[in-house]
Amino acid sequence: MNTGVEVALLVPVAYLLGTFPSAALVARRRGVDVTAEGSGNPGASNAFRLLGWKAGALVFGLDVLKGALAAGIGLAVDGHRGAYVLGVAAILGHMLPVTRKFKGGRGVATGGGVMLVLFPLLTLAMIVLWVVLAKVTHKASIASITVAIVFPISVALAGHEAGDVAVITVVALLVVGRHLSNLRRLVKGQELGLDPTAQTDEPPDVGDERAAS
Repeated sequence: MNTGVEVALLVPVAYLLGTFPSAALVARRRGVDVTAEGSGNPGASNAFRLLGWKAGALVFGLDVLKGALAAGIGLAVDGHRGAYVLGVAAILGHMLPVTRKFKGGRGVATGGGVMLVLFPLLTLAMIVLWVVLAKVTHKASIASITVAIVFPISVALAGHEAGDVAVITVVALLVVGRHLSNLRRLVKGQELGLDPTAQTDEPPDVGDERAAS
């Protein structure tokens, strides 16, 4: 069978892998509904905010694994092209899960898993940058948006092919686009911090997801 056809057949599988509700399952074991408390966002940052660093790290690891598995399978089947196709499918599954009425996370950790397969050293450097920024600013959204912007620039500066830069730029734009509501709250000074006790100045908009994942 043609490798392109194999990858196409695996796209729904990668998407469904991306929909795996890591944060919701981890939080449920602690008796917490991660979609109804904190920021309401089903991601690692909200899990950290509500349940502590161990739960947040577990959710982060599971979300990274989703992207890494999808990209790894794609890489084995059809090289970088397959990794990108299945990786993006997993990211979209995390961001827009059909199982939760297309209300998902920001895609940062799952996207990180995809990039970890393709650019391991650079991705590890971006993880360090994210941690430093999150510690300094206490805002996961600031760290996530910054890393999303810096990553494709770093790939370009490292001399990778234009196709790699183009695809990663598209992924970065998806991540930044999912953070537009965070940017609005940052401007208004209403963005939740990573501190579990942090509060906003006024109630969130109905259905709004506020934290980076």
